[in-house]
Amino acid sequence: MLGRRAAGKAAGQRAGTPAGTSRDEALRLENVRKVYGTEDNQVVALDGVSLSLPAGSFTAVMGPSGSGKSTLLQCAAGLDVPSEGRIFVDGAELAGESEAALTRFRRQRIGFVFQQYNLLPTLTVMQNVTLPLKLAGRRVDRERAQAVLERVGLGDRLGHLPAELSGGQQQRVAIARALVTEPRVLFGDEPTGALDTRSARDVLGLLREAVRGYGRTVVMVTHDPVAASYADTVLFLADGRIVGHLPTPSAEAVAERMTRLAEDVERQRAMTGAGR
Repeated sequence: MLGRRAAGKAAGQRAGTPAGTSRDEALRLENVRKVYGTEDNQVVALDGVSLSLPAGSFTAVMGPSGSGKSTLLQCAAGLDVPSEGRIFVDGAELAGESEAALTRFRRQRIGFVFQQYNLLPTLTVMQNVTLPLKLAGRRVDRERAQAVLERVGLGDRLGHLPAELSGGQQQRVAIARALVTEPRVLFGDEPTGALDTRSARDVLGLLREAVRGYGRTVVMVTHDPVAASYADTVLFLADGRIVGHLPTPSAEAVAERMTRLAEDVERQRAMTGAGR
């Protein structure tokens, strides 16, 4: 099992990031809003979110259902466009004059690991891992791809198809596929949600290794306090706003904070409904 947490890591929203940090900034959001629906029936998914995450950090994002955590990840990763605000990855603004330009930006700077592994069933492990390089028109370095696969424990599975692997192994392929492009920020959307406990621990250890061994910045949306405890910091969202952060989290502390937050949200929504 890989180490749970590297000492000295920290991440958080603008108000929660330690002052005077000298490390590079990997991700910054400035007053990001995301509104769905029409003017007469608007749903505010993100309500002026600002945050700054240093390079080489692991941040978990948590919140009650409908808090905006998935929308935050999608906007930060360039999978959705905010209604207002600006997003910077590795100092460059996440924006483009066309979808093609935005796609190129994502391929150069961003990696993804989702709950569903999204592997192509007819391609081997090696082919799945090197596919993003081919799509980006980059040179396929098979030696590097093999080294990454060996790092995630799949050096002896290069020629296997996804159907010949367990769920945990498939997620390891997905992590290797994300790492081989050398992204500045790696986003995970419930990456352990479909895994058993042991496989989930292995995958979380690999995400920590992405931070420790590869110097990547990881941002992970999760509902699981145990998964969140592998992060350096947990950000808590409610009704589209960052309402708190927890550095060096434990599973118990995260669960307690989430319980209080859910109660506060229900109380606030009940009061809002009563006042209408």
